[in-house]
Amino acid sequence: MGTDILAAIEGLEKENANLEPELLTTAAARELMAAYARAEKLVAFGIAALSHKLDDSAELARVTGSSVGKAKSVVATGRVMAASEELSAALQQGDISLDQAVEIAAAEESAPGTAAELVTIAQEESFHVLKDKARQKKLEAEQHRDLGARQHAARRAHSHRGELGMMHIHIELEPHVGAPIVARAEAEGQRLARKAKGAGADEPFHRHLADAYASLLAGLGSGRAKRPELVVLVSHEVAKRGWTDVRAGEVCKIPGVGPVAPGVAKQIAKDAFLNGVFYDGKDLRQFKRWSRDISIELRVALELGEGPGFNGVLCTDCGNRFRTEFDHQVPRVSGGPNSTGNLRPRCWSCHRAKTARDRRAGRLRRPDP
Repeated sequence: MGTDILAAIEGLEKENANLEPELLTTAAARELMAAYARAEKLVAFGIAALSHKLDDSAELARVTGSSVGKAKSVVATGRVMAASEELSAALQQGDISLDQAVEIAAAEESAPGTAAELVTIAQEESFHVLKDKARQKKLEAEQHRDLGARQHAARRAHSHRGELGMMHIHIELEPHVGAPIVARAEAEGQRLARKAKGAGADEPFHRHLADAYASLLAGLGSGRAKRPELVVLVSHEVAKRGWTDVRAGEVCKIPGVGPVAPGVAKQIAKDAFLNGVFYDGKDLRQFKRWSRDISIELRVALELGEGPGFNGVLCTDCGNRFRTEFDHQVPRVSGGPNSTGNLRPRCWSCHRAKTARDRRAGRLRRPDP
């Protein structure tokens, strides 16, 4: 046992010794890269499966040259693989990577039966889309296991100085506390970015966002979001029962962020605008508005995401949730309406890229009268 593995390693060592990337064409380099990536995935199966047998994260960290934290995740993944045929087969066949398997295993452990769906997502979507979906599955399953109390107990903050003397501040807040702060900071960051662009400066948005957080902490800043800073979606049945629990088929969450405790939602509802959403199992809403701006009502409805999950929106092109904007499939200047059928969420960079494509295709012209 293991003879074939040793032979494969010897063959790989020879390939490494003869590898001269500068002599390869781009197409050949791409093909060889795919082969190396598949080999890495196949090796990952053996590491995960054997880690479960040994059940020693410290030894795994030493052998693989990884951190103990990552080694613990691999051991946990091996344990889940032993009970999940879908996850084990996907890694065994080299269809997913070890990092993907770790995310899937964490979700499968909390919500058994989700591995098959997540394996498909891993094969079709980018890693951050898989991670977001896996986290969503995990949180929704754990909402019934005192998630709210655990989140409250997990809040913390710490800081340290980096190599340049920069102050690094890390804060973990409960979803209903952190979401409006993030929304306010992004609005202020966008205001600062527009001001800088008007003055001829063109800096990455993350710098403006850092300035925005500093302004908020100092009690300054005037940025206001076009959208509500916090939206909590609660099933009517949860409220009727007295905000005590969330049952199968019901929701109590911040779309795009995750579940919140019913008690927290009840407190928020005491001082909030209430809106009704009627979902018939097929389509949440149909709305069309021929005006320049997207109304608040339409924006809120769109940002709930697709039913029945209502998990918020992510970029149509890349799956990113950060700094999403609603883009008109048929450009507004060409007569495209502000309708549910014509609006798609796109992150800032994908939105700009799509606008550039529309401009090259001549789609940014006013229609004939």
